[in-house]
Amino acid sequence: MQAEVEWLPDGTPRSARFRDIYRSRGADGQGGLAQARYVFLAGCGLWADGGSTAWAGQARWHVLENGFGLGLNALATWHAWLTQPAAPPTLFYTATEAYPAYADDVRRSAAPFAALQPLAQWLAARWHGLLPGVHRWIWHGADSVGQPRTLYLTLLIGEAAHTLPTLDVAVDSVFLDGFDPAANPAMWAPEVLRAVARLCRPGTRAATWTVARSVRDTLTTLGFEVRKAPGLPPKRHCLRATYAPRWKPRSALRTPSWPDEAPRQAIVVGAGLAGAASAWSLAQRGWHVTVLDAADHVAAGASGLPVGLVAPHVSPDDAPLSRLTRAGVAATLQRAAALLEVGTDWAPSGALEHRVDGKRALPATDAWQQHGRAWSTTADAARLRDAGLPPDTPALWHACAAWLRPARLVAAQLSHPRITVHTGARVEALRRDPSDGAWEALGRGRRCWARAPVLVLCAGFDTHAVLASTGAATLPLHALRGQVAWAALANLDAQTRAALPPFPVNGHGSLISGVPGDDGAPLWCMGSTFVRGVNDRTPNVAEHAANWDKLHRLLPATAEALRAAWPHAQRWAAVRCTVPDRMPVVGPADATRWPGLHVLSGLGARGLTLAVLCGEVLAADLHGEPWPLERSLARALQASRWLHAPATTPLHQSP
Repeated sequence: MQAEVEWLPDGTPRSARFRDIYRSRGADGQGGLAQARYVFLAGCGLWADGGSTAWAGQARWHVLENGFGLGLNALATWHAWLTQPAAPPTLFYTATEAYPAYADDVRRSAAPFAALQPLAQWLAARWHGLLPGVHRWIWHGADSVGQPRTLYLTLLIGEAAHTLPTLDVAVDSVFLDGFDPAANPAMWAPEVLRAVARLCRPGTRAATWTVARSVRDTLTTLGFEVRKAPGLPPKRHCLRATYAPRWKPRSALRTPSWPDEAPRQAIVVGAGLAGAASAWSLAQRGWHVTVLDAADHVAAGASGLPVGLVAPHVSPDDAPLSRLTRAGVAATLQRAAALLEVGTDWAPSGALEHRVDGKRALPATDAWQQHGRAWSTTADAARLRDAGLPPDTPALWHACAAWLRPARLVAAQLSHPRITVHTGARVEALRRDPSDGAWEALGRGRRCWARAPVLVLCAGFDTHAVLASTGAATLPLHALRGQVAWAALANLDAQTRAALPPFPVNGHGSLISGVPGDDGAPLWCMGSTFVRGVNDRTPNVAEHAANWDKLHRLLPATAEALRAAWPHAQRWAAVRCTVPDRMPVVGPADATRWPGLHVLSGLGARGLTLAVLCGEVLAADLHGEPWPLERSLARALQASRWLHAPATTPLHQSP
């Protein structure tokens, strides 16, 4: 595939596609950073030597850039935000890019700027697999005086005319940084600028380097007050605009479902993957969260799996589930890298998927050839040999896959200082106090375990019973029992250990070996079964045999090597849950009738891959933040698609 960036002899990056430069000329690039600060940051009131800035004293700020390019404006904004103590603690930076460059180009573009180097290295390390859709990276750190800061960087890959209309929250600043209108007129088309204007609130400032008459006229027509300002040499002028329509904007943008000024206190019912992810995402946003669980320890249910696999689903048409799992893998691995110890709690091992029955083919698109290979490729002969499979075996290699110990992730998230965990607290019903709207989590004998204005149900299959007991809603959860086999590697002789693949293998159940157990000794784990409609958590002989059959189809040579050890392996079982469309259930039950009641459930066998992402979806809905994935996927997860009740159904309320 042709590279998007050409580097001219003087060090200037130029688009091979549009024959226009990304920034001012020269190897030192100083004009590029100066342009970012003067044209865009100062043009939107975010850069002022010794003066006040537009974002000073705000709780959060949302910048939209149309044309991410090599990321120089984003890096300059990030740096300015970190060095201004009065800047908001939370920054959302959303950008469009139709033709992403490579990570080395991002590094090279920022190389002249010492102050930007750590930020550029952080970004470039994550700059891979940029398929069409939404990519989200979260940075947690501190500003120049040590105060905590969080950056949510959201990149929309695709033509701006298609991606901008999918945004549904307001922006505070707009950077219009497409290539020259004469070279790339699509970036400045009226429908693109209209999509930008739709996201602006009165007072939103926009800035750009071009003063083309067509751009000025279109912005004026859309309700912007536009003016020329002195440019940065060699440019004579730049453009600054403020959204000030003489009419009332009619665009319906998503707003916080929980007011910013309301108390940030929440109850989470369930201390598994879903509950821990929900609690952590809320706590990171300043909520004080009480987590309740019926068991005597966290991760006592399906989240107690000895080890699991985080891996993407693939399909020839890149179906919604495939896109959802990629977003889930990215979110989970970011969380794991931030909270867990690599090699002990998790490892970015990659995984081989044996395409049993020929399932799971890759897309045959140009975008996949250029960017999808960072996610999944056809497995080569060497990896097939390492897995003990014949060289003609249909298989995929998922480079971004990882093994992870779920209980470790649960415990790490629940250790957040704003989270309090109560075990041995079985919740049997919910009640909403009509006097103040607070939710109460009730145990046996109507004992109130906790009360808060927001309650999130993350109790797995038990979520159904808790909701049913209140009469508040119905949720068509179905039990999905699973059983695995596992044992210590020390119990195997050297020849058998050598027959185990050095990386996880999935495709008909999964085999993971060499992972530390609770005692630190390495183990192997195989499974799981899928038995629908069974809520029994007791391991049984029949499913142990079923897992042997799965292993024999997945890895015949390995199965034969484990034949003698199999009857002596440990057995572990738990119950997961799904809904009929097999997509997770996330968000408010009914924001009008039952404000503050939320659900995160129905993760099925993909809880380890999707829980972290779903926790972020829940928090984004509460706070009116940009979605961490495609809007169509976020909408497909909404709990309201299943949670419903007759308007006359009374909700249990305090006397």
